[in-house]
Amino acid sequence: MRQRPPGTSRQQSLETPRAAGLAGIVFALLLAAAIVLVRIGLPSGAGGDTLDMDQGQRNAVATAVELVPFAGIAFLWFMGALRAHTGEKEDRFVATAFLGSGLVFVACLFGAAAAAGSVLGSDQPQAFGRHFAYGLLTTYGLRMAAVFVFATSTIGRRMGVFPRPISLAGIVAGLVLLVVGSSLPWSELVFPAWALVISLYILRAARRSA
Repeated sequence: MRQRPPGTSRQQSLETPRAAGLAGIVFALLLAAAIVLVRIGLPSGAGGDTLDMDQGQRNAVATAVELVPFAGIAFLWFMGALRAHTGEKEDRFVATAFLGSGLVFVACLFGAAAAAGSVLGSDQPQAFGRHFAYGLLTTYGLRMAAVFVFATSTIGRRMGVFPRPISLAGIVAGLVLLVVGSSLPWSELVFPAWALVISLYILRAARRSA
């Protein structure tokens, strides 16, 4: 049985994973919804120098932009709860990669949403803004998500929080995001899918410990 960090009550040790699990589920659902809406609005990605969008596509992208801040907040809560759960046993090297990649991912997510929102009001969205938003999310954001997945899987495995199959699934998910995330449509859904699996497992483990 994994020992609780010093000074941590049993109630606190049970509430922390529950908070992480719930925040992770909220993040996964919101980000997945935003990604699907963007793919509906921009089925071919950023497009070329010109891009015609009907009102339905604009509404889909606008809704996705509105969802992103809430997804980012849930992700930060998810990160904080997971880090609190590791307590004093965390490996500082891996924890630095965990924290840094997570914060950079949120920054990329917010930056991409801001750039996308800034071009929605134009009758013909500017190529620079669209390519900037798309590149920031797929080229940089997804790679930071991959590092976050690697770090979380490593921490979970070393602490015995995650079983081996889930840790290995995290490695596979991280490789997909790192290698093909920017070139394969819909591959960005791997990240919220991974977060959902992790969150559901954390909640299930918390119920068993109750």
